[in-house]
Amino acid sequence: MPEITYLQAISDALWEEMERDENVFLLGEDIGAYGGAFKVTKGFQERFGPKRVLDMPMAESAIVGAAIGSALMGMRPVAEMQFADFISCAFDLLVNFAATNHYRWGSPVPIVVRAPAGGGLRAGPFHSQNPEAWFAHVPGLKVVAPATSYDAKGLLKAAIRDDNPVIYFENKYLYRHVKGEVPEDDYMVPIGIADVKREGNDLTVITYGAMVQESLAAAETLADEGVEVEVVDVRTLKPLDEETILNSARKTGKIAIVHEAYRSYGAGGELAALIYEDAFEWLDGPLVRVTAPDTPVPYSPTLEDAFRPNAEKIVEALRDLATY
Repeated sequence: MPEITYLQAISDALWEEMERDENVFLLGEDIGAYGGAFKVTKGFQERFGPKRVLDMPMAESAIVGAAIGSALMGMRPVAEMQFADFISCAFDLLVNFAATNHYRWGSPVPIVVRAPAGGGLRAGPFHSQNPEAWFAHVPGLKVVAPATSYDAKGLLKAAIRDDNPVIYFENKYLYRHVKGEVPEDDYMVPIGIADVKREGNDLTVITYGAMVQESLAAAETLADEGVEVEVVDVRTLKPLDEETILNSARKTGKIAIVHEAYRSYGAGGELAALIYEDAFEWLDGPLVRVTAPDTPVPYSPTLEDAFRPNAEKIVEALRDLATY
């Protein structure tokens, strides 16, 4: 299998789905003639034309509104937010309309909203957030956050073919920092299925997105110290694969939850509640969280490094937990 970047995997998924289904089209800011802020859609407008690769104005509510309307007419739009932070401008359309429409009308809304998220690129508080918890709270939305090239392509294909609105959080730091083997044949990664990225018997790390790579690096460090860490990549925050998470929690008895988003009211709190409610009897230590603090994302490189979780911080938390 060829090895490609996380960014290329996303681009390939979009290209292949547009080739496969003429109802799939793209809309967003600068995605056409410019090829996208991160060049994910470079060459798309030349191949598929301006009617299927639409350059939109700087109005996220208009982008999502147009996507919803076209989905109700039988299309399968993929809307790009350029930066996940800007998705708040379309919040009402997503949570009050797209998420509830099937329940209210019986009509599906098959849209995908691509939300490039995360820090590490020195982009400051308006271009570095991880707002996945906003949407995981809402019935009717699906929320995915791939960590590898394989999952990025497979989950995007699954999202495009899904009849529900899907918020697809792709991590900007991973775009060109991660490579992986990806099949040339058509495939999908099912939405709602977690993946054990590394098996271990002593500790469990539950994570997603960019923190999967940091957690795997931490696990390698601890393996040299005789501590075997299991790393569970949830991949999909909603629907959540509770079975895989609980099986790992019961297996090791010591759990750390790692995410790049802010600590308070983040996805980690929901994961912790699940484990305490359904696997408490198996725990041999307190559940710990490694997250960003409750502050805006700093612009200064030194401050952003202090702000974001990383392998070193995860190792420190896991060492404490291992000796509990």
